[in-house]
Amino acid sequence: MKGKQNTKDIILQTATRLFQRQGYNGTGLNQIIEESGAPKGSIYYHFPNGKEEIAIEAISMMRKLVLEGAEKDLSGKSSAAEAFEYYLDNVAAIFDARECIDGLSIGLIASETAFTHERLRYSCEMVFKDFQTLYAGILMQYGFKRESAEEIGITIAAMIEGACILSITYQNGSPIRRIAKQLSLLLTMNQE
Repeated sequence: MKGKQNTKDIILQTATRLFQRQGYNGTGLNQIIEESGAPKGSIYYHFPNGKEEIAIEAISMMRKLVLEGAEKDLSGKSSAAEAFEYYLDNVAAIFDARECIDGLSIGLIASETAFTHERLRYSCEMVFKDFQTLYAGILMQYGFKRESAEEIGITIAAMIEGACILSITYQNGSPIRRIAKQLSLLLTMNQE
């Protein structure tokens, strides 16, 4: 195992990476144990309810990473369009570098568990709603009225999630940059 890092954190980071790359159904507990280097008993000690509990905590970890990064990138710009262009350029750069994309998208786990695992579906729903709320709040900071900000916040969340899936597939940030241009136009046209 890696240095002084907490065993639970190592298990969670490994599971998060695997869930994002292979999906929930494509990731087994044995693979999480093997790749994390954690003793088998520690999985059940830290996550007594098994893989579903690990996935729920992984989704929560992804949520935290994305919200922290987005909030930082979206603040302090001269306009909403500039803020989202800056934020999305940073996200696209990660895909361009083909670095670790952990925490950038929950689309795979959301789509494959929506009809089979209610607790996971609900966890994903809450994350998507948190993204929408953050985006709407940012838009209101830049002068958008609440109703408009909430509607556009949903649009932004859908655009970003879809572009992340395309960027994973294309193995570059081009789709994210393309939606950034369209989003900039949308925000400029709807600025109040």
